[in-house]
Amino acid sequence: MMTSNSYWQRLKVAFQYVMPQIYLTQIAGWFAKQKWGVLTHVVIKAFAKKYNIDMSIAQKEQFSDYASFNEFFIRPLKENARPINQNPTALCLPADGRISECGHIDDNLLLQAKGHFFSLEDLLAEDKELVETFKNGEFATTYLSPRDYHRVHMPCDGTLRKMIYVPGDLFSVNPFLAQHVPNLFARNERVICVFDTKFGTMVQILVGATITASIGTTWAGVINPPRHNEVKTWTYEDESAVKLLKGQEMGWFQLGSTVINLFQANQVRLADHLSVNEPVRMGEILAYKK
Repeated sequence: MMTSNSYWQRLKVAFQYVMPQIYLTQIAGWFAKQKWGVLTHVVIKAFAKKYNIDMSIAQKEQFSDYASFNEFFIRPLKENARPINQNPTALCLPADGRISECGHIDDNLLLQAKGHFFSLEDLLAEDKELVETFKNGEFATTYLSPRDYHRVHMPCDGTLRKMIYVPGDLFSVNPFLAQHVPNLFARNERVICVFDTKFGTMVQILVGATITASIGTTWAGVINPPRHNEVKTWTYEDESAVKLLKGQEMGWFQLGSTVINLFQANQVRLADHLSVNEPVRMGEILAYKK
C-alpha cells in the first residue's frame, strides 16, 4: 500500500515532468531583473530570512544596496570571507554548497545518487575525445542551494581550451530530485568548460535548473539566455586562451544549481573529508595531486 509520504513524493516528481520549465524560468528571469525599489528590497529581505542568509560576509550588507534580485543573488563576498587554501598540491572547492556525490568514475559511469548512474557520453554531449579523457577518473558534484553564494571559482590555476553549451531540460537539481529523476545532470542544460592544469585536464560543468534564469562566465558573459537548440562549441587557443588562477571567479548562476568537476585517472585524490550531503565552502580543499 502506498503511504501518504510516498504519494506526495511521486506527485512532486511527476510535477517536474509536466510543469512548463522554460516558461517558469523565463518568468523568474524577468522578475529577477526588475528594479522596483522598495518592493524589490522587501522581496530580497523575505528571501534572505526564509533561507537564513548571512549578509555579514557580503560586500554590501544592506538589502537596500541591491537594485534587483539578480544583483542580490550573485552578490560578491568580502575579500577574506572565503580564504583560498594555498597548498600548491591541493585543489579547492569551486563553490559553496553541499557535496551531492563524489568519487571514482567507473569506466564511463558517474554516481548521481544512490541507485542512479549517468554516463560520460551523456554528460559531455558525446564528445568522444573528452569521454576518453575522463574514463576511470574522479568526479565531484556540488549542489548550490538558494541560500548559498552563487559565484563559481577555479579549483586550481588553469588555461581554458574549450567551452561547450549543451541545451537540455530544466529539472530542479535538489537532492530529492537527484534521487528520483534518472540521468538528471546529463539531461539538463549545461555549460562545459575544459581546462589544462598541472593536475591534468579538468572539466568544470555549470548545470542549469528550473528557475536558473542564466549561467555566465567571466570571459564570455551571459551564456544563456538566449537558449539555443543545438550544442555550441567555442575553442580558445593562442591569443584567445583564457588563463585563470586558483580561487579566481570563473562563472555564476542567477538562481541556484550544480557544479560538476571531472579529473583524469591517476591525477588527483579526492579529500577524505568529502561525503554526501556534507556542507562545503569555496576555497576549502577538494583534492590533492597524486
